[in-house]
Amino acid sequence: MLDGNVSHDQVTRHLSGPKKTSADLWQIVKPFVRKLQSAEGVLIIDDAIEEKPDTDENEIVGWHYDHAKERTVKGSNFVTSLYASQGVSLPVGFQLMAKTETDLDQKMQQEKRRSPVSKNEIARQLITQAVKNQMLFRYVLFDAWFSSAENMRFIKQAPRRDFSSPLKTNRKVALSLADKLQGHFHRVETLELAEKATREVYLEGVWFPLLLVKQVCTNEDGSIGILYLVASDTTLSFDDLTTRYQRRMASRVLPQVVNTERLFTEISDPQGNHPNQSFLCRLVRFYQLGDAQS
Repeated sequence: MLDGNVSHDQVTRHLSGPKKTSADLWQIVKPFVRKLQSAEGVLIIDDAIEEKPDTDENEIVGWHYDHAKERTVKGSNFVTSLYASQGVSLPVGFQLMAKTETDLDQKMQQEKRRSPVSKNEIARQLITQAVKNQMLFRYVLFDAWFSSAENMRFIKQAPRRDFSSPLKTNRKVALSLADKLQGHFHRVETLELAEKATREVYLEGVWFPLLLVKQVCTNEDGSIGILYLVASDTTLSFDDLTTRYQRRMASRVLPQVVNTERLFTEISDPQGNHPNQSFLCRLVRFYQLGDAQS
């Protein structure tokens, strides 16, 4: 395929070398980010599971909870960070989940694989790295899976950025600081919010106020869907908040564009560098072919 310019042994030695990580990706995309970055840029955190039901279980392929399908599926799980600015989205960080440890399931009395770090921890690492890489962005966008109080406090305190995310309907909020101090919380789904209205609330476990809106939309099957969105920037209007969060949808095309279902996932080296290298190469191809347009 490469006209004999690269031998099989060269490929083998390359895959046996140092593990490829987000740092390698950043060195490639850095000049492109510098050309595109602006004060209106956003960092999008997302995760995906590529189902591989016929692949033997190993450190990379295992059982993960898919919050979109609300069930456990077998496949490879990865967390990505995407930088979006001026109508272009570029992958700037990634990490494949590797379940390198085992735990005893007391209920089933059998060993189960586990990752030494959680997806939330990886998400915070990717945000921290984006700040260290001096990317221009004010907002971090993510879905409900990453909307824990710990992540919200982290983004506001450590990198000192704002964020926007949906809330699950069972999350509890107080309607004023006084109510929060007295422990008077309400489930989000019980609140009466007028169409396109904004409401300042206090989320349980978060010390600063959040802006809450209720977005009503029609699903593909004709049913009505309700999305509760919050933002740490309480100066936003309803349109500003919903429009900005819509930019997160750029991250949903990433798994399809980089063909993650074709990732090599058989562990044949101690570092698991095959899947990392394969994923990195496909991310590079993602923007080199001009497919990074959001």
